[in-house]
Amino acid sequence: MSELAVEVNGLKRSFGDVHALNGLHLEIKPGIVFGLLGPNGAGKTTLVRVLSTLLQPSAGSARVLGHDVVADQLAVRRRIGLAGQFAAVDNELTGRENLIMVARLSRLSAKEAARRATESLERYSLADVADRRASTYSGGMRRRLDLAAGLIASPPLVLLDEPTTGLDPRSRQELWDAIAALQREGTTVLLTTQYLEEVDRLAERIAVIDQGRIVAQGTPSELKDAVGQSTVSVQLTNAADQDAALAALSQHGIAVGAVDIQRPSLDDVFLELTGHKAEEPVLEQA
Repeated sequence: MSELAVEVNGLKRSFGDVHALNGLHLEIKPGIVFGLLGPNGAGKTTLVRVLSTLLQPSAGSARVLGHDVVADQLAVRRRIGLAGQFAAVDNELTGRENLIMVARLSRLSAKEAARRATESLERYSLADVADRRASTYSGGMRRRLDLAAGLIASPPLVLLDEPTTGLDPRSRQELWDAIAALQREGTTVLLTTQYLEEVDRLAERIAVIDQGRIVAQGTPSELKDAVGQSTVSVQLTNAADQDAALAALSQHGIAVGAVDIQRPSLDDVFLELTGHKAEEPVLEQA
C-alpha cells in the first residue's frame, strides 16, 4: 500500500457544547502499530468511531486507506476490523458460531467462513472452548473472541479501542502477543489506550491526545527525549563521601559502587503533556 492507512485533517466532532474532537490532525503509515495515548475523555473513542464510520464528523475530513469516511463508508467498512474494550459477541452463540456469522456477514462463502473460524479459534487459543456458548467465557476469552471476529475477514487496518482495559495480566499478555503478530504480518493497527506500558511495548509511533487534539507524537524514544534529559543515580561505597562527591565526583578518586541511568518515562511524557498521570489499570473481576 502506498497511501496512508489513516489521514485526518482538521477533524471536529461535537456533542452539544462538548468538543470531543477539536481540529485533530493525524497521519498513520501502513504496516505499523500506532498508539493513541490519552486520558479518559480525551477523544480516543470518538476518533475510532469516526474512522469506523459509526459517527460522522462535525467538520474536517478523515480518510482510511484512501477512502473518505463519509463519502465512501462501505469501502471503509470493508477494509477495517474493529474491537473495543467491551466484547461485542452474541452470548447465545458458541465461539465458532460467532466467528462464522461475522465471516458470512463479510461475504465469505460458507466453506471459507468455517475454515477461517477454525483457524482463528486456534490462533487465539479458543479451540478448546470453540463449541461452548460465549456466555460461559471469561473476560479474557470474550475479548480474544471479539478480536478474532474483527479480524476474520483479514482487514488491512485494525482499530483497537482500549482492548485490554480491565483484563488480568495473563489476558493482557495474550492480546499483546496477538497484536504483535498482526504487525509482523503487515496489518496496520491503531491502538488506543491509557496504559503506558502497552504503547511503550507495542507501538512504533505514538500520538498523545488531550482535549480532542494531538499534543505530541513521535516514537517512544523521541517523546521521552523531548521531556528532558536522562538522570544518573550514583551509589557510593561510603555514604560519608556524599558532600565531596557532589562537589567533584571525578576529581577526588571516590569509589562508586553502582551507577543507574534513568531516561524519562512515558509517564513523565503523559504528565508533562496532559498535566496528570495516566490511569492505573483496573482488573476485571473473575
